[in-house]
Amino acid sequence: MRRPLKRTALASILLAGALLAVAVTVEAQQAKKIPRIGYLAIASLSATTERIEAFRQGLRELGYVEGKNILVEWRSPEGKLDRLSALAAELVRLKVDVIVTGGPAPTRPAKEATSTIPIVMAWDNDPVGNGFVASLAHPGGNITGLSTYYPEISGKQLELLKEIVPRLSRVAVLGTSAIAGNAQALKVTERAATAFGVKLQYVDILGPKDIDTAFRDAINGRADAVLVLTSPVLFFHRTEVAATAVKNHLPVMYQASEYVEAGGLMTYGANIPDLYRRAAIYVDKILKGAKPADLPVEQPTKFDFVINLKAAKQIGLTIPPTVLAQADRVIK
Repeated sequence: MRRPLKRTALASILLAGALLAVAVTVEAQQAKKIPRIGYLAIASLSATTERIEAFRQGLRELGYVEGKNILVEWRSPEGKLDRLSALAAELVRLKVDVIVTGGPAPTRPAKEATSTIPIVMAWDNDPVGNGFVASLAHPGGNITGLSTYYPEISGKQLELLKEIVPRLSRVAVLGTSAIAGNAQALKVTERAATAFGVKLQYVDILGPKDIDTAFRDAINGRADAVLVLTSPVLFFHRTEVAATAVKNHLPVMYQASEYVEAGGLMTYGANIPDLYRRAAIYVDKILKGAKPADLPVEQPTKFDFVINLKAAKQIGLTIPPTVLAQADRVIK
């Protein structure tokens, strides 16, 4: 017959079992460490709410809930380029699992800050030319993501400008030469302009004070319209840019819908919020073990054509029905 265990022996067994359960629980929690994402963009978060929400939507679609099973460290220098390097270094010190960048301006300091932490570009106008990846198909380093580069965009932008300004012969191109990728964008635009018989006048925007000067130069150069390339300066001051265009009665084609929502005339280009949503897919793949070097950079698949009829009326421009029919969205 088995003898009953003494109370002290039974208590020891129960205690050991409890300690083992606690150890298993702690180990499981450590194994399920909540991933931390660093987000770096030059524009203020409040000025890019549509892009931010698109990225969050992409995370939600993949089962991530911010604050529960994923953490995001949001960083922005509020348009001040000289603060980007410090913010990139801060994200590296936090040992984030992935850094998501909003454009070439923050991608460069992120690249300089780390060669090991994966970097996902939410968008970039020329990833290869900027030296961020070896090629779109084979990035080859710790950077991958999405690109707005699509050669046909420039041709379509000029085609739409010619439809609303039939006499179009001269176009002022506004951009910031200090921003990597704009040189390539200008070359593509020049090729498209040659095909349309249009002459281009490039005006460099290095600071807010250049905005008024740029439009005066466009008027003095007898420009019939203006085309805006990627520029943090212009984007950050897009309301002023739109107002200055109206004041000078110049039709302007922008490269992001936020300009049109701020009072600009029209935009045709890659759907930027869609790129941000798709950036979450890259984050998910990397968190699950994929290497940036093996994830091809994607080009845009969705494009936006948005027209602001109020802005058209302010400069005395009538948008032809054939052009309106092409628009994805019309702001009245």
